[in-house]
Amino acid sequence: MKFVFIIDPLAKLDPGHDTSVALMEAAQSLGHEIWVTEIHQLSVINGKACAILHQVELTPVELRENRWIAVSLWYQVSEGVVTNLEEMDAVFMRKDPPVTIQYLYATYILALIDESKTLVINSPRGLREANEKMYTLQFHQVMPETVVSLDKKIIRRFVEEKKAAVLKPLGGKAGEGILFLEPGDRNFNSIIEVSTKHGQEPVMVQDYLPAAKEGDKRIILLNGEPIGAVNRVPTGAEFRGNMAVGGRVEKTEITAREKEICALVGPKLREDGLYFVGLDVIGGYLTEVNVTSPTGVREIDRLNNVSLGKQVIQWLENYK
Repeated sequence: MKFVFIIDPLAKLDPGHDTSVALMEAAQSLGHEIWVTEIHQLSVINGKACAILHQVELTPVELRENRWIAVSLWYQVSEGVVTNLEEMDAVFMRKDPPVTIQYLYATYILALIDESKTLVINSPRGLREANEKMYTLQFHQVMPETVVSLDKKIIRRFVEEKKAAVLKPLGGKAGEGILFLEPGDRNFNSIIEVSTKHGQEPVMVQDYLPAAKEGDKRIILLNGEPIGAVNRVPTGAEFRGNMAVGGRVEKTEITAREKEICALVGPKLREDGLYFVGLDVIGGYLTEVNVTSPTGVREIDRLNNVSLGKQVIQWLENYK
């Protein structure tokens, strides 16, 4: 089979951490062709979604002393060739957020692909529908109490009721811009002004969950079913558990409550063509649904001696 990965530049990826690399390695190990492109290399030619594709050969990472180790020259790429994406078996849309106007235009191009010929993971329509903060509100019954607003009075009233809250930009990623709010903070008004860009963009504000100190669990779902999880624990004075801001990862299990959350969310994900997704759960509450470029596979594989990447590729083999 032939797989295309729409990614950030290879040179900027961390082979010991990035899930995109784990998926590519898994596909290569199972005998499939790996091609890469970037969103600025997408085009429409004669009504068909096309891209400048580069074939890739990877030197897989190795696990040494509980760490993934990569050689310095871990990939080789061929010269680019303009290709109709319907000649591929699957296209992985793995461009990291934020979701910019360029990203949205890329989803319109990918929507031209005939899904009976080529599966797009995740669906372009699903990616447009599923803002990683707002999409979660469809499952409000398993979320912490939440408001979305750009109104300073509404946000202040909510924080005063809850005594402590977490503010999240709707377009943020990897913990960027997430702030801890308390009603007595002398900078409260300024924080809201900056975060809402002076009342131009709404933000999400959630009840602070003290269980966040024990970890922010990432659960990977494949076609709506959980296949693995990792716990991300805040370190030092940092209240965020995201790996990008230094969160420590630890082995974990998926609890009965978390399986209930997955069972609630899974059918909607399948309906929207969101096949590879990362749920964030704190203290038994769903906080985010990550669909653009969910990570965590390398850490789950290392801690549990598994290969989620191979599970994904084998699912694709059977899907076709």
